[in-house]
Amino acid sequence: MIFERYIKNYMYEFDQLDRCFWNYEDGCVLIGAQAMYEATGDEYYFDSIRNFIDRYVKDDGIMYYDPKEYNIDKIPSGRVLYLLYKRTHNETYRKAIELLMGQLREHPRTECGSFWHKKIYPYQIWLDGLYMGMPFYMMYENDFDGGKNYSDIINQFLNARKYLYDEEKHLYYHAYDEKKEMFWADKETGLSPNFWSRATGWYLMALADCYELMPEEQEEYRKVLADLWKEAVDGMLEYQDKESGLFYQLTALPEQEGNYLETSSSSMVAYSILKGCRLGVLPEAVYRAKGEEILIALETRMFTMKNGKLELGGMCVGAGLGPADNPRRDGTVAYYLAEGVVHDEQKGTGAAMMAYSEWLKLRKQGIEVLPGIEVEIYNSGY
Repeated sequence: MIFERYIKNYMYEFDQLDRCFWNYEDGCVLIGAQAMYEATGDEYYFDSIRNFIDRYVKDDGIMYYDPKEYNIDKIPSGRVLYLLYKRTHNETYRKAIELLMGQLREHPRTECGSFWHKKIYPYQIWLDGLYMGMPFYMMYENDFDGGKNYSDIINQFLNARKYLYDEEKHLYYHAYDEKKEMFWADKETGLSPNFWSRATGWYLMALADCYELMPEEQEEYRKVLADLWKEAVDGMLEYQDKESGLFYQLTALPEQEGNYLETSSSSMVAYSILKGCRLGVLPEAVYRAKGEEILIALETRMFTMKNGKLELGGMCVGAGLGPADNPRRDGTVAYYLAEGVVHDEQKGTGAAMMAYSEWLKLRKQGIEVLPGIEVEIYNSGY
């Protein structure tokens, strides 16, 4: 029971934190906790979410949050507010939802209609931003706005496909500068120079979550999302390491000196694949083994025991591009491989929680488990 023990221990420590910072990293853990709550029904996860949010969300706003920063990374922590509001009917949560949605209404956009990644990253589309903004936006449309802006959401996914996808490599670049002026951007294409696996992971999770949120009657939009989703999964699977089942930090450069198998991106791919199987977008007979293979690889390769505590390692601490006054973040191979590799970081742990929760949901749904997976995950000696 490695995953369950690790997740419970991690959440116990997470419950004690007060970072004085409203951030997407903690949002990943909160979203992972909600996924575990949905998969298990364990109220511990709901209580953890509420305890954390109540330290930041007050009747007069969200602590450490300024909507005028126009930072798309500030949005995803707000996804759990919908659950809290539905369960409690506490208007404080509704006010916080409206505050975050107010940012998206005013958020600056590229000329093609996509949200800037941040105010300090003008005219830039990052794959990360699709995950940071679109699921929250979709949840708001479903609950409070009647779906009138579904087309805007779909257009932003299509812009990513138009401007960031490489037809030959079948992968998405990390980012695109519409003005083609940033030091990291190709002067002809506006693209950043490399394929970063976590960026693709964010995108795959955004597609998975928005597809699930899109109402069934919106058949045309669901088809767009499903087609993009399957294409992106298939492209990523071309680069899955055959020996380990995981993905390298730099997706398309497995032989590059210093490149390494990375946990957060691998977890994100597993989450997307297993969710695709559960929702029927990806044929279970073809894809499920791939998702389970990643989970087993994470369990056998990336968990370690230190001083009686489970740790999940192999996580890139973070990577980005720019801004203009930070030339170190230039998108080169050397840059991506120079960023720290850590354990138990929120993005990696949150994604692992989401991936494991999807495996649990498949079991709960009654879909047959492939031989060996239950033994691998539940009887590992812990």
